[in-house]
Amino acid sequence: MTDPNALPLAAVWSGPDSGFTLEPQPRPELAPGEVLVRIELATICGSDLHTIAGDRPTPLPTVLGHEAVGFVEAVAGDVRTVDGRPVETGQRVTWTIGTSCGACRRCVRGVPQKCTGVRKYGHEAITDHWRLNGGLATHCHLVEGTGLVTVPDSLPAAVAAPANCATATVVCAARRAGLSAGDSVVVIGCGMLGLTAVAYARELGAEHVVACDVDASRRELALAFGATTACEPAELAGIAEKYGADVVIELSGNHRAVQSALDIVGMDGHVALVGSVSPGPAVGFEPNAFVRNLSHVVGSHNYTVGDLAEAVRFLTLTSVQDLFRDLVPDALPLTDIDAAVAAAREGTAPRVAVRMD
Repeated sequence: MTDPNALPLAAVWSGPDSGFTLEPQPRPELAPGEVLVRIELATICGSDLHTIAGDRPTPLPTVLGHEAVGFVEAVAGDVRTVDGRPVETGQRVTWTIGTSCGACRRCVRGVPQKCTGVRKYGHEAITDHWRLNGGLATHCHLVEGTGLVTVPDSLPAAVAAPANCATATVVCAARRAGLSAGDSVVVIGCGMLGLTAVAYARELGAEHVVACDVDASRRELALAFGATTACEPAELAGIAEKYGADVVIELSGNHRAVQSALDIVGMDGHVALVGSVSPGPAVGFEPNAFVRNLSHVVGSHNYTVGDLAEAVRFLTLTSVQDLFRDLVPDALPLTDIDAAVAAAREGTAPRVAVRMD
């Protein structure tokens, strides 16, 4: 149990050469609209690993991590959750990966995740006021404009922690692609996001869910999560022709997989591109075919607070909650952050968890 009188402890990342240092941090003086959360559990996301490997520029020093769940320890002013309820001490919450002002053109047009003034947890440099700005710490300082969602006590922490990245991202992609009951859905890439997409599509009433991955063990997992068919990439075109491809969700980011998604989408179908978050080789399409096919292609990156609320609802009610729990092995302590990162980089589990005791 964390000592309530102890200073917060953060795993401060100073770049690939310096690595992590465990550093006590002063308790923040909260400005109006801000919240201090004592973190229960955090999980290490693939984007964290890209930063650690030096593949993604990130302002330094910083506190990495954005997948987390925790308990409210302090509130300044009138702060409310997405459903309008006041935020109170002791409340179990998760929060959006970034802030939104609610007033800029992007926020007003319904894409607050792309707010012109966005600040993202686990992606920003430490400042004097905002030192606890990521999930790999005993506490996280939630600044104004952060969306908060209550997490029920019944939802295991290992299932709840990835909600504010993996699960909410899938929900947003499904909504942007118009996924609905009766659709034939193709999910390309069956890591954590892909498995989530399979289960969520089935929960929404998809008639067929085809899961495609190069890895046989991932294909087997996809079947357990609810896929009606699993295949390797060479088989995808034929299977999509057989069952249809009303919605194709591409989560791997591999340019060949992206090309396949564009090639197989059905009449008046939607392609949601989610995995291509770094520059890669160009792909192509023949415009005449897209015009005659009435094709839709959407990019989907991050999510809204409404998507996060739906993610928590889904994880709370899903019949495969135990399978989601099994994707996250027993947590390592924050004091063993280097071991936790090493385990995450080995990739033997979709997520590695960090506990704060």
